[in-house]
Amino acid sequence: MMNKKFTFVPYNPNLKKFAQNLRKNGSKAELVLWNKLKTNQLGYDFHRQKPILGYIVDFYMPELGLVIEVDGISHVYKAEDDVNRDADLIRLGLTVLRFSDNEILNNTEGVVNTIIDWIERHVTSSPTLPRGRANNEHLP
Repeated sequence: MMNKKFTFVPYNPNLKKFAQNLRKNGSKAELVLWNKLKTNQLGYDFHRQKPILGYIVDFYMPELGLVIEVDGISHVYKAEDDVNRDADLIRLGLTVLRFSDNEILNNTEGVVNTIIDWIERHVTSSPTLPRGRANNEHLP
């Protein structure tokens, strides 16, 4: 697969201030996942609460156009909105991975490994990505 870099994605500038406020008030699951994604721990730059189109996505990796969404309990009631949002992002050429709060809180390493697996399948030359469990054992 070819690496594609999404250096600019269209967004509503009116959402920037709201996104900044969201960064200050993340859910526990968002913060747990952010601690795994930030500061290039996976070898890539992730942005948190990134405005794209008319939405604010939880996490965005511009290098490969990857959007990661954390679905709390409110998403149960907004499933149709999520489907429309995902369709808009996909039309832009982005990929959306969704994880529930429970998945992140109860299986953090499994979620991180799913993200790593996706990255490895979509890059031509991937940096060595850290895998493992709490004791940092490498997975096969």
